[in-house]
Amino acid sequence: MYLLRMPVRPRPDAPDWGRASQAVAQVYFPHRLQVLGGGPEPRLTLASLDLGPVVVGQVGWGADVAIECDYPASYEVNLPLTGHLASTARHGGLVSMPGQATVFRADVPSRITHWDATCTVLGVKLDAGWLEAQAERVVGLDRMHLRGRLPDQLSLDDGPGRAWRQLALSLAAHLREPSLFAQADVVREQLAGALASGLLLTVFPDGAGPGASAGPAQPRHVRRVVDALHDEPARAWTAAAMAEVAGVSVRRLQEAFRTWLGTTPGDYLVEVRLVRAAADLRADPHATVSDVAARWGFSSASRFAAAHRRRYGCPPSQARG
Repeated sequence: MYLLRMPVRPRPDAPDWGRASQAVAQVYFPHRLQVLGGGPEPRLTLASLDLGPVVVGQVGWGADVAIECDYPASYEVNLPLTGHLASTARHGGLVSMPGQATVFRADVPSRITHWDATCTVLGVKLDAGWLEAQAERVVGLDRMHLRGRLPDQLSLDDGPGRAWRQLALSLAAHLREPSLFAQADVVREQLAGALASGLLLTVFPDGAGPGASAGPAQPRHVRRVVDALHDEPARAWTAAAMAEVAGVSVRRLQEAFRTWLGTTPGDYLVEVRLVRAAADLRADPHATVSDVAARWGFSSASRFAAAHRRRYGCPPSQARG
């Protein structure tokens, strides 16, 4: 299904800011909107094209606003077409202008501190589970490494970045003609896949190898724990044991994981175990779910099944190759 939202101009009975915010939330995400300056009524421009796992749209508020959002279950890449977009990031504030893009991670609270009145954004929303599956296929990165290595900002002036920006803009040209792709599921899938693959290859032009350009390296204490969890995923890890490997306090390790990987050490460990267990299920059709769960450190088959369903959308019994 395609969503088409034409520009909204204030009339005497124009919707208030709450209704304008709700209209944007229906296309993108629930959020907390703060009006910083401008007229008493919104001058919202909103048009979007739904490609299934990817939504492409244009948004302009016509006033200076700030927005807080948790980006539930989706990544967001915001490309200012005019004006500027200021936000908080892992390593301080940043400002994106035309030719740049701000990247927001799934399920990570973030704040746009100043979306200026002249700023119109081309927003690309990507379903988290779907993009993470594409990352494994296209550049060989698992979910946690994708979240940790995505940069906060992209340069789209040249090279692969410029090519990806042109692709996104070409779709934006059809925002008011969604019937061009009506009932064409195969076209939607291919366009969504092209956007995701182009984005991943822009960020990781050399794949997941050591030469990949993907932002600052993780701190040593984070890297030590990540390596240990990959080496011994079935070990009965505790928070204290992980902190001992890191050489820092439990609290500092948790904060570092959230900053650099967008998750907790415990959730990272569950992810590593799930990837190993899923591979075993596909490779060994005779192994029981209980055997695989125990092999990779899950405390019970039911806990493994619940985690598998959240991660892959199906129970382990349906995941065999």
